Amino acid sequence: QVQLEESGGGLVHPGGSLRLSCLASGRTFYSSAMGWFRQAPGHEREFVAAISWNGGSTDYANFVKGRFTISRDNAKNTGYLQMNSLEPEDTAVYTCATRTGSFYYKGAEFTSWGQGTQVTVAS
Repeated sequence: QVQLEESGGGLVHPGGSLRLSCLASGRTFYSSAMGWFRQAPGHEREFVAAISWNGGSTDYANFVKGRFTISRDNAKNTGYLQMNSLEPEDTAVYTCATRTGSFYYKGAEFTSWGQGTQVTVAS
């Protein structure tokens, strides 16, 4: 199973940017689709973005399209989430996850999860 560790969260002003990283251990990361999810206090966890094993296909939640970009560097066993034009509504714990399949589709199950990193957008 893949072990995942997120970093890059923090406090940012509205309109600011952050880049989250997801470092994976294990030899299966390169062949696994990866996703980012978030959970705000009092809300259920929600899908943010996903990327196929080679970065060839991506998918985003409607609320982040045009603002967030998911990417990965398999040579570094690391995935990324670049977040621009952040809004207070983006405040949440962001968690990365991988699945055994190489591609993502809506409703796909993710099997390995990190602990999450807090993102707070406030003035």
